[in-house]
Amino acid sequence: RNRSSSLRGRVCDETRRRSTRRDAKTLHPREWCETFVNNSRVVLNPSVFWDGYAVEQSSSGVKIEQMAAMASTSACSGSAAWTSRPSHAAARGVSSRPVGGPPLRSRGTITSTSTIRPISPTVVSAAAANVSAAGATSSSGDDEGDVESLVIIGSGPAGYTAAIYAGRANLRPMMFEGFQAGGVPGGQLMTTTEVENFPGFPEGVTGPDLMDRMRKQSERWGAVMHTEDVETVDFSVRPFVIRSTDRTVRAHAVILATGAVAKRLGIPSEEAYWSRGISACAICDGPSPIFKGAELAVVGGGDTATEEALYLTKYGRHVHLLVRGEHMRASKEMQSRVLSNHQITVHYNTDCMDAVGNSKGFMTGLRLRNRVSGEERELAVKGLFYGIGHTPNSAFFAGQVETDAEGYVVTKDGGAHTSVEGVFSAGDLHDKEWRQAITAAGSGCAAALSAERYLGSKGLLQELDNSKKAAAADSKMAAMGEAGAAMEGAAAVSAAASAAAASTKAAYDADPGSFDLGAVRHRGQFALRKLYHESARVLMVMYSGPSCGPCKRLKPMLDKVLDEYGQDVHFVEIDIEADPEIAEAAGVMGTPCVQVFKNKERVQVLNGVKMKKEYREVLDKALGKEAGGGGVG
Repeated sequence: RNRSSSLRGRVCDETRRRSTRRDAKTLHPREWCETFVNNSRVVLNPSVFWDGYAVEQSSSGVKIEQMAAMASTSACSGSAAWTSRPSHAAARGVSSRPVGGPPLRSRGTITSTSTIRPISPTVVSAAAANVSAAGATSSSGDDEGDVESLVIIGSGPAGYTAAIYAGRANLRPMMFEGFQAGGVPGGQLMTTTEVENFPGFPEGVTGPDLMDRMRKQSERWGAVMHTEDVETVDFSVRPFVIRSTDRTVRAHAVILATGAVAKRLGIPSEEAYWSRGISACAICDGPSPIFKGAELAVVGGGDTATEEALYLTKYGRHVHLLVRGEHMRASKEMQSRVLSNHQITVHYNTDCMDAVGNSKGFMTGLRLRNRVSGEERELAVKGLFYGIGHTPNSAFFAGQVETDAEGYVVTKDGGAHTSVEGVFSAGDLHDKEWRQAITAAGSGCAAALSAERYLGSKGLLQELDNSKKAAAADSKMAAMGEAGAAMEGAAAVSAAASAAAASTKAAYDADPGSFDLGAVRHRGQFALRKLYHESARVLMVMYSGPSCGPCKRLKPMLDKVLDEYGQDVHFVEIDIEADPEIAEAAGVMGTPCVQVFKNKERVQVLNGVKMKKEYREVLDKALGKEAGGGGVG
């Protein structure tokens, strides 16, 4: 069947007579072509005509002309037995228009003079025969049919770094950032104040800002983000199966970067006073009015506890650091800062036994016990913050990947490889010793490189060129400057559409004269008072803190929800540090907090970050609509 590179091969006269040309794509000489049949990779020889595809190589490139195979059967191709694999190729900018055969994709780089493996008729016949056996499993849906090269579960410095390296390797990784399970998307740094030891930031950077930058860099290199929790995985089959709250995907390789979540103390009254005096996030809840000028306590002796104690001195009158051992475990620098701060008192050998409160349900003090003498006493404090370590987020794959007694993943030879070939670990999920942002980032890099090497060794490497996307992102960033407007696609937004969109943007009221009752989004106490008394719409109020990482995640989510309701809803954001009296009057104990009002009556309070559908359900109920009418997610 092989022909000269200047001639077009023909399979048989029957196909030539009964076929019509449907599509053509010209590839550069450095590209090669492949197709997938029943998950098996088949490489097309540039001088072979096969199953309705005419392939021609010349000095100007390799030309693939897709033919409509009208013949019901062909001794040469067996096209009638073939079924098309559902594919996301179109979304990736790769031609995928099968006619009587599986989709073609361009991959990798070779020179026009390189040897390309021709298709063996035996391989073609065997693959065609196996398609019918695959049956329903290979055509169960578009999402089920495609196989991702690499899926990253988790985010934070480990997950985002893995996504950056995998994206630069043209793997187009899919990332599940997480949502509620295991903490906030972005990891523990989303609840960290100043990060002073991450290279490249001589003046320091806040944890949320660092994670936002890493996330944007991941997207720049082609990572596909899903802010969803992964509920189950199946590493016993290949490709691996990953099921999230909204979708099911398959992948040849997986990087686990789910990190760890803050531990709770487990005292008897913990649930009773949770978010009413007890918290695991000083950066989220510290600015709450109830803690302003009050006596506060932090449990723990490591870097997390000392950092939270120092941060809380901005709001509380005095902070008590309760250390269970004889010494603090924090770094020398952090210990020095704590011991030199006159607003902090360190209590060594101290156990927190329980919390006590008042008739209104708020915590007013702690019962403490000296671990040496056994003496018990009460300490009058209004807030208790935990800084006692973390638990690895490994429960969802328990029993499938080897872990130690505490749930940390066991890696091989100090690298990223786990007990399951093709599954890799990154960050605090296996790091019990260092637990630093920079070491997590380094392990994310190692995991991505290991995954790329694994895929290559198994012949599963499917590279997609992201250089054009990155260049386009750079051009867009330069063109938009600091405005950072989001524009998708090549179509320009008309002046009329821009004007309409502008009316829904946030109206940050610098003075009463700038207030616009017609705008959807507002900020500050003047807008809140004005809308509360004069607006007939449903009113949604979000209370946020200036350094609140979860608040930064919630804002764009609420923007999407608000866009669905147009002029039916008014939205106001209140900074609890700028307007503490408003937050106190509203009974806000922590951020983020969303309250919904109708006809001057508060109908719902949502603390923390919820799924978009939960906010939709509240708004639908307030508007008298059927619940669930806003989509999924």
